[in-house]
Amino acid sequence: MTRLFISRDSTALSLGAEQVANAFAQHTADRGQSVQIVRNGSRGLFWLEPLVEVETPNGRIAYGPVQEEDVASLLDAGLLEGKSHPLYLGNIEELPYFKNQNRLTFARVGITDPISLEDYLANDGYKGLKNALALQPAEIVKHVTDSGLRGRGGAAFPTGIKWNTVLNATGDQKYIVCNADEGDSGTFSDRMIMEGDPFVLIEGMTIAGVAVGATQGYIYLRVEYPHAKVALNQAIEAAYKNGYLGENIQGSGKTFHLEVRSGAGAYVCGEETSLLESLEGKRGLVRFKPPLPAIVGLFGKPTIVNNVISLASVPIILDKGGEYYKNYGMGRSRGTLPLQLAGNIKHPGLFEAAFGMTLRELLYDYGGGSASGRPIRAVQVGGPLGAYMPESQFDTPLDYEAFAAIGAVLGHGGLVVHDDTTNLADMARYAMEFCVEESCGKCTPCRIGSTRGVEVIDRIVANVDKAKNTELLRDLCDTMLCGSLCAMGGMTPYPVLSALNHFPEDFGLHPAKA
Repeated sequence: MTRLFISRDSTALSLGAEQVANAFAQHTADRGQSVQIVRNGSRGLFWLEPLVEVETPNGRIAYGPVQEEDVASLLDAGLLEGKSHPLYLGNIEELPYFKNQNRLTFARVGITDPISLEDYLANDGYKGLKNALALQPAEIVKHVTDSGLRGRGGAAFPTGIKWNTVLNATGDQKYIVCNADEGDSGTFSDRMIMEGDPFVLIEGMTIAGVAVGATQGYIYLRVEYPHAKVALNQAIEAAYKNGYLGENIQGSGKTFHLEVRSGAGAYVCGEETSLLESLEGKRGLVRFKPPLPAIVGLFGKPTIVNNVISLASVPIILDKGGEYYKNYGMGRSRGTLPLQLAGNIKHPGLFEAAFGMTLRELLYDYGGGSASGRPIRAVQVGGPLGAYMPESQFDTPLDYEAFAAIGAVLGHGGLVVHDDTTNLADMARYAMEFCVEESCGKCTPCRIGSTRGVEVIDRIVANVDKAKNTELLRDLCDTMLCGSLCAMGGMTPYPVLSALNHFPEDFGLHPAKA
């Protein structure tokens, strides 16, 4: 039976994938053609979604973007045999956008049926856990440490150090918490993993539990991700039924239980201590640190809090070894990062690549330049609290330290692209306004500083005491940067100051006075 692959990814669905799948089912049935439609994850080439792939002796042949009305002509042209059509793309894995990636964490996304454990096992799934169960806990942690993996949620803290702290912490109960509250603008890698390969996250969390002696895990899921919730719960159920979760995992004597918990829509709950407060049923307020969550975390117990991509990167590290993963990347930024292109970009989507390529390469070689065809003026990297990078910084390599050296953040790997029609003073004001809306209110620099920030920017743009208010805005940003309890207030100055420094003309300032 011929197999057709049509994505169940949220982006593909928003572009009509469900209608396309239904149309193929109807048309092939009417024609008496025997077809199995597999709802896979997305390859991440969103400008080609809905993407349809057909399994042939020459590999999987892709067509896209396919709309419902294209189905009849595709079948008439011989799609089931991989024949030519105006929407024909050829072997998907030979397309340069896809072929030039380093697909480690996303190796199975777009290839397998996300909720099929059989598919997962047939594509190297659970090899990492099998190896982990044969190791001592400290040996597992050493592999993660040796890999150079750092937190992919934005903070870039070395994962092995965090795990080692929890391993050596004393407690009658330890927890693994996955931060799946992906709220940054332009980011969708967590969602794509959870929708397109949920087992890899489950396996990574199970390995973490075995490594540090934690028997309970929670996935704190962004409430706006209903499709991810369904996929995760279906995969968790299959893992329990087949002995990959629960008591005596695969006969090892190890125990690990896992649940999905939905957040309540607060951006600040992406901060780990606010997340823990929310998970405990309280209002999501930032905790004072120390103590660190690794020592006093969920319900006061030692807790690993890692991002989705951090945990999903663990299985391949335990499968192939820490050194294998470390061989990708540059400097202290090892392995790969799923880079997400959004905004005014010709080829939006996800590209997993080793650290080290330049921002310019990503924007033009992969992204194809702006969607409008106009010059790219600025790129915000790292979510709504990331800096606006001008064209003069596009040759910066994608590396945590390289970005930090120029006052920018790589963060979660999300990029939002703006062409030369964007007013950066408006964007700076929006950053402050966003902080006003999303601040938990616990600390004064964030709660009050953001409100005053909106007012000061308005005065600058209105040409009211421009020099005095510009100096005041810089002082205010310094106070927020140094005095806020968490990154919500502490990073809001990044987009504001970068806009002020690199695009002073949008504030009515002369570059020499910036």
